[in-house]
Amino acid sequence: MTKTAVVALGGNALTQETQEGTQEEQYANAIAMAKSVRSLLRQGWKIIIVHGNGPQVGNLAIQHEEGAKFVPAQPLFALGAMTQGALGSLISLAMHEICGKECRGIVSVVTHVVVDRNDPAFSNPTKPIGPFFTEEESKIFTQQRGWTMVSDAGRGYRRVVASPEPKSTLEEDAIAQLTKAGHIVIAAGGGGIPVMHENGIYKGIDAVIDKDFAAERIAHAAKADALVMVTGVSTVMLDFGKPTQRAVENLTLSEARKHLADGQFPPGSMGPKMEAAMKFVAGEVDDDQQRLAAITTPELVYGTLAEISGGVIAGSCGTCITPDVTTSLDLKKEVA
Repeated sequence: MTKTAVVALGGNALTQETQEGTQEEQYANAIAMAKSVRSLLRQGWKIIIVHGNGPQVGNLAIQHEEGAKFVPAQPLFALGAMTQGALGSLISLAMHEICGKECRGIVSVVTHVVVDRNDPAFSNPTKPIGPFFTEEESKIFTQQRGWTMVSDAGRGYRRVVASPEPKSTLEEDAIAQLTKAGHIVIAAGGGGIPVMHENGIYKGIDAVIDKDFAAERIAHAAKADALVMVTGVSTVMLDFGKPTQRAVENLTLSEARKHLADGQFPPGSMGPKMEAAMKFVAGEVDDDQQRLAAITTPELVYGTLAEISGGVIAGSCGTCITPDVTTSLDLKKEVA
């Protein structure tokens, strides 16, 4: 049976915390992801890739601010479109290098995502973008540029912008059809270009959509079987930072909901990933479909989905979130 996986790749996975974000660094990181995708292709999975752009769009915003005395700075939604094209190209080239001979084609789709102008996120910006700054630098940017700056995990201060909930995707039918035809599809880059629908037309609006929530919408529209969120940790941790910290490889939907309600998954960390995972797993499915979500590193994507598909993989795997109606063992037997 042909299966479809939506793989959500964070912008921080392309520009890691210790890196400057050069083209060479980002391409090397994209190659690592492409190798995981190749492993999934060999298992028979059809692939849609959604990527973040938090570091990249923030860096581009600074370039536009600094160059505004020479050329007009562009609005944030336009910068999102620019990073969508640039990162889509970078990921596409990496996929061609690693997977080009094993798929029908690789297509990067410029993707617009509809949001609600009245979303409360516009009055409460929370999405970090760009590099880290000192406290003194953050005060200067707040005063001179009107940016909202917050402390980010004790690593410094970052600009935060609105991150509204994605409602739908204008290109979702094209994405689904390209996937069915056997193409690797790169879509909703940076969470998609945010647009609102007013007076019968779509207009861009300044925001950066969370790529995990956008990936869930794409996965739902494409009737995907798996939503995989690639991050910097191999598994989800409970009691993170405490003496009782422990990894968890399997969670039912009810267990995940309970842990989220107990504060195990903070909003600025694992929270959005778990919320997207739960929404996807709880969504309506075809009668014979078993949905699952996974959270792991690029290196463990293959092993994580192989385990769920009934394979036997040596070594570690990531965290899987599955429906309550089926145990993880039963799911392996039914999907195999």
